[in-house]
Amino acid sequence: MCTSCKKPYYITTAIAYTSGKPHIGNTYEIILADSIARYKREQGFDVRFQTGTDEHGQKIELKAAEAGVSPKEFVDGVAGQIKEIWDRMNTSYDKFIRTTDADHEAQIQKVFKKLYDQGDIYKGCYEGLYCTPCESFWTQSQAVDGKCPDCGRPVEPAKEDAYFFRMSKYAQRLIDHINAHPEFIQPVSRKNEMMNNFLLPGLQDLCVSRTSFKWGIPVDFDPKHVVYVWLDALTNYITGLGYDCGGSHGELFGKYWPADLHLIGKDIIRFHTIYWPIFLMALDLPLPKQIFGHPWLLQGDGKMSKSKGNVLYADTLADFFGVDAVRYFVLHEMPFENDGVITWELMVERMNSDLANILGNLVNRTISMSNKYFGGEVADKGAAEEVDADLKAAVLEAVKKVDGKMEKLRVADAITEIFGIFRRSNKYIDETTPWALAKDEAKRDRLATVLYNLTEAIVIGASLLHSFMPETSEKILRQLNTQKRPLDRMEQFGLYPSGSHVTEKPEILFARMDIKEVLEKVEKIQADGAEKSQGQKDGGAAAAHASGNSSQDGASGSGSARDGMAGSGSSQDGTTGGSGQDDTSGHVIDLEAKPEITYDDFAKLQFQVGEIIACEAVPKSKKLLCSQVKVGSQVRQILSGIKAHYSPEEMVGKKVMVVTNLKPAKLAGMMSEGMLLCAEDMDGNLALMKPEKDMPAGAEIC
Repeated sequence: MCTSCKKPYYITTAIAYTSGKPHIGNTYEIILADSIARYKREQGFDVRFQTGTDEHGQKIELKAAEAGVSPKEFVDGVAGQIKEIWDRMNTSYDKFIRTTDADHEAQIQKVFKKLYDQGDIYKGCYEGLYCTPCESFWTQSQAVDGKCPDCGRPVEPAKEDAYFFRMSKYAQRLIDHINAHPEFIQPVSRKNEMMNNFLLPGLQDLCVSRTSFKWGIPVDFDPKHVVYVWLDALTNYITGLGYDCGGSHGELFGKYWPADLHLIGKDIIRFHTIYWPIFLMALDLPLPKQIFGHPWLLQGDGKMSKSKGNVLYADTLADFFGVDAVRYFVLHEMPFENDGVITWELMVERMNSDLANILGNLVNRTISMSNKYFGGEVADKGAAEEVDADLKAAVLEAVKKVDGKMEKLRVADAITEIFGIFRRSNKYIDETTPWALAKDEAKRDRLATVLYNLTEAIVIGASLLHSFMPETSEKILRQLNTQKRPLDRMEQFGLYPSGSHVTEKPEILFARMDIKEVLEKVEKIQADGAEKSQGQKDGGAAAAHASGNSSQDGASGSGSARDGMAGSGSSQDGTTGGSGQDDTSGHVIDLEAKPEITYDDFAKLQFQVGEIIACEAVPKSKKLLCSQVKVGSQVRQILSGIKAHYSPEEMVGKKVMVVTNLKPAKLAGMMSEGMLLCAEDMDGNLALMKPEKDMPAGAEIC
């Protein structure tokens, strides 16, 4: 089909923030977007796939100063590193935009002036609270115990002249649009969150300029100000297409806007589904067709911490497993709406079971039997039996299911359907027993037909696999001496040319791995990483992190435009660390200092003795225990991420220290009404904090 005849499809990722090397959670998003973009091309769309980097802001200015380089030098280095990883993961983006690109910066200045001239932006003074990691402003009422409601880290008082955008002017129009277009925000849970938590209660005007730092795009008519992050970063989706504020748009903008899909992490859904649509309304531009807030990829065996050396990076994983194995893992293990989990053990398990056994062994056996019995020739002799029809039906039905799953962006489910083809093919081998057929000369045509059917099933499965594991797909098809089957030609079984020859020497697609050997190598990598991290700290002191300080038990977040993903204790695993005092072996732990607080800040927390009267494991969690804790005359339900350190039986009867005035939060679908205090050593071992003497349940800890 000619390119001009194809229907355009524009997909974007969030642009990665250039504060440092992206971890595997950041990289997941670009792989996910790539799989969707590749599949859309298979469907016959003219795809435009854009990604890039967000390079302005106070955090960048601070990090550059720490590194002793200019902000531009700093972002040049990180942006190059990000692009290198995106390329390493074989992502097929068409445009890599940087917000320091001259054409982008010029358009941002024009957009700011246009919105100011038409009264959507006005000058005022900001006074409130500011979170540097998230680069977000908050009011006193929005802050949670003096912390950022998004990331849980301390906020600082801020006061400065600023320009503001009149969000309320467009709020009802956006509400009406969301109600009229239920597909606009997906999954539905994200839409409900935006409507109920932000839009319906009423929007505040948004700060869109800063004067407290210089690393940003200057407001050309008031150069003391630089354009604040979200108006700068979000607009990349149109400037990357050649949008011109004066109306002289490039050809790409006319062809591809509005975007068909903005793919972003759930942590920045608010900025993309509220701020961005309202900016577009003010510019009199059509809104994107869909915004999908994907879940997070979580570290399943403890918090990601540079001091522990266990932060997972895509290039490190690719060195171990290969690029396509990493692509398979992050795509297959991520549910549509809930967070996924990544561990070294699980990756090795998937490598051995799914990739080496189900897929690799199938391809190798089929090619080897074709060579052994027919000199590599694959021919359909028409000696069909009833079991063949079942295989063909299963394969063709899987093609339809994959298409249906991808229409709903259920990528993990689509991959499961593809591997269903390979599983069914392995079963077909067991059903037809080619090795037994080979012993009977009278059944030679039947044997040939069986091997033809296997080859055809693999061709269809490998062709479908191309969007998700392109290198593996190409390796398989090359060994079968054929080309990728177009999606519109998968409605028929039996198109592999009869009489073709497969390769004489099949290639091992995936080698089985020994988990013990892998973990030994991982331990060394983590030790080296921890040593490097410690060397970068004053005095080389090791940093120990409290259990509950990091987001989602070690969340690897999306490739978001701002990282700022550490969460508050009560909304995570329900525990917090104790002080860094001497342990029984005489070692000490020096904690990274947090900002000083006043006595009034400390007095807001309520600590009491609690008695655990019942405890059970949370069924859907690898880390959580659910304890019934008697505090005074009340019994509270508290979830704690300590399953690896205590059994439910050990917990019952313990007197423990409890934070009792934390706002209740849902964890794994269960309500947690407080937090148990723990101490944590350098190896991540937790110990419950208990009163030295027997104290009654409810006694105040002061």
